Amino acid sequence: MTPALIFDLDGTLIDSAPAIHKVSNDVLTGRGYAPLSLEQIRSFVGQGAPHLVRCLLTTAGEDPEGPLFEAIYADLVTRYETDVEGNTLYPGVITALDRLRAIGCPMAITTNKPYKPALAAIAHVGLTDYFELVIGGDSLPTRKPNPEMVHEAQRILGRDHALYIGDSEIDAQTAENAGLPFVIYTEGYRKTPVDALPHAVKFSDFKDLPSIIEGWTWS
Repeated sequence: MTPALIFDLDGTLIDSAPAIHKVSNDVLTGRGYAPLSLEQIRSFVGQGAPHLVRCLLTTAGEDPEGPLFEAIYADLVTRYETDVEGNTLYPGVITALDRLRAIGCPMAITTNKPYKPALAAIAHVGLTDYFELVIGGDSLPTRKPNPEMVHEAQRILGRDHALYIGDSEIDAQTAENAGLPFVIYTEGYRKTPVDALPHAVKFSDFKDLPSIIEGWTWS
């Protein structure tokens, strides 16, 4: 039986940093703060919207836990749901997912991005029909690297064997915490050298992912 495949979203299936950059700067400049660079915003991605807001506030010289947090968080998440331009697929994703679906792999997305913005981004890039479920950063009481959302995805997908596919330090820790093999996409948002992160297999081109899955052996 083919394994379940549980994917991260940002930095794995889609390059969302340009969209997050625009939304973040709209929130900041709308309140009179200076805009930030794409590289700054990219470095904030991966730990969920609350973390992103705290980083924005800190960079703006404000208290990340202060009274502005709730207003900026609400503004950010509202814009996230509609301002989807700038979310783009990494090369080869659709072809790879077509093949993985054809060989019978059930697939899910687990992301620290809030659920509704995640669905909006997924729909914008044409991925909705490939995944049996999406679990967002506000879907459960915990976020990655807590393994709860990954365990829930595997339970719903109904396979004894599963692989976790992601791009970052958070994803590596999530897979380890969940007790799943980690397949790392090397072209995403990680800051650590890839060989310094625990992983079972690495790939830099989505054309290679189906053969990795088809050739997987379980001990």
